[in-house]
Amino acid sequence: MTWTDRLGEFGIWRRSTEINETLAVEIERLGYGTIWLGGSPAADLIEAERLLDATESVVLATGIVNIWMSDAAELAESYRRIAARHPGRLLVGIGSGHRERQHERARPLEAMSSYLDVLDAAGVPQEDRLLSALGPRMLELARARSAGTHPYLTLPAQTAEARETLGDGILVAPEQTVVLDTDPVSARKAAREFLTPYLRLSNYSNTMKRGGFSDDDVQGSGSDDLVDRIVIHGDATTLLEGLRAHLAAGADHVCVQAVPSVSALEVYRALAPTRRSVTDS
Repeated sequence: MTWTDRLGEFGIWRRSTEINETLAVEIERLGYGTIWLGGSPAADLIEAERLLDATESVVLATGIVNIWMSDAAELAESYRRIAARHPGRLLVGIGSGHRERQHERARPLEAMSSYLDVLDAAGVPQEDRLLSALGPRMLELARARSAGTHPYLTLPAQTAEARETLGDGILVAPEQTVVLDTDPVSARKAAREFLTPYLRLSNYSNTMKRGGFSDDDVQGSGSDDLVDRIVIHGDATTLLEGLRAHLAAGADHVCVQAVPSVSALEVYRALAPTRRSVTDS
């Protein structure tokens, strides 16, 4: 079984500090194939192990382990421990964080390559890890030394570019932020509050500009056009159309991050695979 089969069409992206066993069980019951642990989970992967123990089949993926904050040898040891108990249910997403927050860091590409060398030596299979690759050179490294890529805050057109660069058989699993709110004023306000801190981080603002946005679009709290296109808002049908746009562009899987204008669980239920299977039948 490939990761595309295991991950399912949609997953849930949520900070590791904001999810517990009860919520994980409910996400699995709703039919989502994967829970993505955001917020730079630690190398011990305790949160992932705890949620895997509480569930039966859902995949746990890290989105992402920060290579500047997590020791590679410890991460490898954690992977081996968890994979032995839950084979086929742990996907290790790795990324290089933000220049503004890790001032001492070396060149990200070189540092990532060295980090992967440690994982190789410690027996972490290439097919059980993927990279948060926003730029073209990191995408090339993802293709050569991992299962694929987990982009964050990108457009379907950039999903298509990633697919073209990586080719077939390489995992493309973008994150998509959503706001379940049909009032464009309040929805845009929630989306902008979420997005503004990311616009101060050069890796994201540069990626947005590579996606076609201007310098003016990424200034301050972002233009309306940028906010509307990066963070999908509207009713459940509109949100699903936005998620499926990534699939149509070549994604294997899309992970949903809910900005809670309503409770996040309400969003998960509105978009749930189990609900859609009943509606479609």
